Amino acid sequence: MVFNLNEFLTAISFALDFVEIDILGANTNHGKRTAYMALKIAEELGFSSEELHDIAALAILHDNGVSEKSLFESLNTEGSSKISELELIKEHCTIGEENIKKYPFLTDVRNVIKYHHERYDGSGFFSLNRDEIPVMSQIIEMADVLEMDFDIQNNSLDTQNNIFRFIKEQENRMFSTEIANAFRNAAQNKAFWMDLKNLSIDSAIRKSTPQYVVDLPFEKIQDITQIFSKIIDSKSKYTQRHSRDLSEKVAIMADFYGIKDDERLKLIIAANLHDIGKLAVPNAILDRPNKLTKYEFEVIKEHTYYTRMALQEIKGFEEITEWASNHHEKLNGLGYPYGKNTKDLDFNSRLVACLDIYEALTEERPYRESLKHGEAMNILNGMKYDGLIDSKITDDIGHVFKSI
Repeated sequence: MVFNLNEFLTAISFALDFVEIDILGANTNHGKRTAYMALKIAEELGFSSEELHDIAALAILHDNGVSEKSLFESLNTEGSSKISELELIKEHCTIGEENIKKYPFLTDVRNVIKYHHERYDGSGFFSLNRDEIPVMSQIIEMADVLEMDFDIQNNSLDTQNNIFRFIKEQENRMFSTEIANAFRNAAQNKAFWMDLKNLSIDSAIRKSTPQYVVDLPFEKIQDITQIFSKIIDSKSKYTQRHSRDLSEKVAIMADFYGIKDDERLKLIIAANLHDIGKLAVPNAILDRPNKLTKYEFEVIKEHTYYTRMALQEIKGFEEITEWASNHHEKLNGLGYPYGKNTKDLDFNSRLVACLDIYEALTEERPYRESLKHGEAMNILNGMKYDGLIDSKITDDIGHVFKSI
């Protein structure tokens, strides 16, 4: 498949943005603004086109490790709501580095995510200093700090002056003189500040990031999407293997039905990414131990809409987008988010939907224990008789997984 890396990154940044808002309290478009500033600093430093593409990708992905539920859960047990505690930040750097190992970067970017919170004077989490810190890490650190600590999205003249003053104070402490000067040079242009505003940032990041399209087999794309299924599942301790286990069950049923080659792989990719929209759902709702309120359930129902919004811009993902985002639609038109019905839902959409229900029922949830196969099938059969899900697929799931 001709795979556009930029389109895929846009989809991921859309989803990761919600995580940072929920967990870090970051502003909307935090990842994109961090990426834009990193790009402009790198341009001033004479980075190659491939390096510019990679630093934009890394800046968008720099906080992918913060979705790990264990990090902020342990903070909360200690009475803190802040993710920015020293040891856990260090952990999220290590987790984030591990998560992206299979991503198809164009240059050697080893340890850039791991060291993106290092400071030039050695006062960072791993105590590296000066040239020990990868230059890309240094750039992302500056862009990230500025985006988190200042009102970059509005950037009044006072804000701009405060940023310049801060950089001067932190020169040769947090940031090298070389990178500080590169930022100052980039920020001389009025367009730099206008591009950082919410109305402009999407267009600005698309225009500034070198476009790269690679020809990848679906096997490789599946590997890439597994990275993000782990990030998705890590957001709640109750879904630590949900997407992975769903993709395994999808593969088993695809083999049962004789679905082969690219169609089989696309189904697995759809399973990997079906819950990417759940990154938009606050953890306070995902992990609620009691029955959801009507308002909370409405928020949960939004996640399939966000899955579609994230995936639909990726060319070649048209079928994947359908199968992934239809997993809560019902044959009688009473599902969500679009109320599709029998005529709108193809076989693979129905398959993913049935398997998602089965997988969820056999997993532990905050309000119940995991159900055994027979218990889960009783519920699925009830849904089948009510005309909600496909009868034949339901019967086949009951048969195939009875002995597994």
